[in-house]
Amino acid sequence: MVQSLAVVILAAGKGTRMNNPNKAKVMFELSGKPMIDYVVHQAESLEPKRIIAVVGFQKESVMEYLDAEFHGRLEYAHQDVQLGTGHAVQQTDQILSGFEGDVLILSGDVPLLRRETLASFADAHRTSNGAVSVLSVDAPNPTGYGRIIRSQSGDFERIVEHKDASEEERTITEINSGIYLVQATALFSALKEVRNSNVQGEYYLTDIIGILRKRGEGVSAWKCDAFAEVLGVNTIEQLAEAETMLHQQMESALEA
Repeated sequence: MVQSLAVVILAAGKGTRMNNPNKAKVMFELSGKPMIDYVVHQAESLEPKRIIAVVGFQKESVMEYLDAEFHGRLEYAHQDVQLGTGHAVQQTDQILSGFEGDVLILSGDVPLLRRETLASFADAHRTSNGAVSVLSVDAPNPTGYGRIIRSQSGDFERIVEHKDASEEERTITEINSGIYLVQATALFSALKEVRNSNVQGEYYLTDIIGILRKRGEGVSAWKCDAFAEVLGVNTIEQLAEAETMLHQQMESALEA
């Protein structure tokens, strides 16, 4: 396990494709609970020193739920204009000022990660002694996901977003889950160098990989073997799919 850990949960986005544009995406429900509820439990399973939710769209509803459900155990950073994942994490800089441990970055719309997977990821990160580790997985259909780019020898080099990827890069099936472990000092130092010169005009968190690698810092991608666990929920159809997978997880846990 990571010895000194803070968790950042990205929860600022709109549910644009969820048939309710007035509701924060992380507040759409699985089995009667908002998606972010499951993600906070993921975070708490690792016993971090701090948990920070980055809130933005309809943030009052998100904070009200989390305060009531988790009794004030979360802190909040505010991303009132959504300018990308790198920009979102940067909003936690002041809150984590002076923190020198590792920062686990989770997505509020990835509700099915199991504690065992996160613990193995954390162990792999610690063993690597690198500045940043990315949780990756092979996707049956990688369309829309950032691709993991490796060298011919298999070393992790960078992540390229789908919209910025070449035709050849789009054939890669190993994708970025959006889950990261980063040494705090390296994280916030690298974020200062991230620029928005991409198709989306956003500040991508993924750009810290190349920045840190150029500095000679260790970067790694740890591949898990369960795509279902890192399924991001962006549409009503994916929400229904996640609901089915959640029940399958529950049944498997009961049988174990």
